[in-house]
Amino acid sequence: MKILVINAGSSSLKYQLMDSVTGEVFSKGLCERIGIDGRITHRVPGRDNWVSDIPMPTHNEAISAVIEALTDAEHGVVKTVDEIDAIGHRVLHGGMAFTDSCIIDDACIAAIEKCIPLGPLHNPANLMGIRACQKLMPTKKQVAVFDTAFHMTMPPEAYIYAIPYEYYEKNDVRRYGFHGTSHRYISQRCLELLGRSENPEGTKIVTCHLGNGSSCAAIKDGKCVDTTMGLGPLAGLPMGTRCGDIDATIIEYLMGIYGYDIKEMLNILNKKSGVLGISGVSSDFRDLAAAAYEGNERATLALDKFNYEVKKVIGEYAAAMGGVDAIVFTAGVGENSPVLREKMTSGLEFMGVELDKEKNANCHGEELISTENSKVKVYVIPTNEELMIAMDTARLVGEN
Repeated sequence: MKILVINAGSSSLKYQLMDSVTGEVFSKGLCERIGIDGRITHRVPGRDNWVSDIPMPTHNEAISAVIEALTDAEHGVVKTVDEIDAIGHRVLHGGMAFTDSCIIDDACIAAIEKCIPLGPLHNPANLMGIRACQKLMPTKKQVAVFDTAFHMTMPPEAYIYAIPYEYYEKNDVRRYGFHGTSHRYISQRCLELLGRSENPEGTKIVTCHLGNGSSCAAIKDGKCVDTTMGLGPLAGLPMGTRCGDIDATIIEYLMGIYGYDIKEMLNILNKKSGVLGISGVSSDFRDLAAAAYEGNERATLALDKFNYEVKKVIGEYAAAMGGVDAIVFTAGVGENSPVLREKMTSGLEFMGVELDKEKNANCHGEELISTENSKVKVYVIPTNEELMIAMDTARLVGEN
């Protein structure tokens, strides 16, 4: 099936048209500055990028621009939208309502709307993308794929917070986790590499999605049993600009000193913290590596903090699962930083982790980077969330 994958943000919209079976990407692109002026960058493999400034006051105009780009006689890859079989949407928060992807109908939209308080920045934008597609391609089946769904197999002791239970009962306050589509893709691919995709019982995998946004997950028997992000994506590991786990007392303390209101405080924790906050240099790990190489002590500290927290979580999840068979690194940092991968696994020899430094240093794409004698296999597996969305869309549309 040819599936159009949509990832709508508040002022941007990413898209890919791809084959759900082979994974071939026919074209992909980005609409940006929605609500400001509008620009589309359309990419087709083997051709020059096509960039055009198009007024995009709303997501309707952005989707219209995507359709025009895909069907354009010179730049397009299909003659008409009739060649597109279905549309898959990334939706951030599914709350407790969704344990799997679903066909989009009125009930699905109502449930996504109900989750807006849990995902106030992302869910409204995701809905704008869905409604724009409904308006401009009303005959196409659409599927919602939730970042949180894969993590809904966590046991109560992993997802419950140690606050009054009534907040869970009345307000759905619990650990949800994010990057679920990525964790699902790389854990399934890891099971294939282990030869256990048909029989995942007894397998124990730690997946590390590391980039500007970072999270780890514990995958036991092919199912998620714990993850680092929480009610929202601010929790867990320190990230590019997000603080990760901190003592809540810090919030009250700083608000008292500086007179911040809660919006100002959350803006600091979301956009001015993480490795940017520690280093004062950048949220980009490449910039940090360059600064650390030149002797910048705070950049070095930021990287050391990040590596330490990832390593600590790997150990925690090994303990929680009673062992680990494989560790998987993915996303921008996980796939592209051999130095950080080496530091994150250094000291885990007691668990049976032996990194092959040569393989790690020369890794490009999917590869086993542990030694032959390593009791724990260490993989780099490039993530492909768009393919996971396309596969889910094809599956549900086919079933429907």
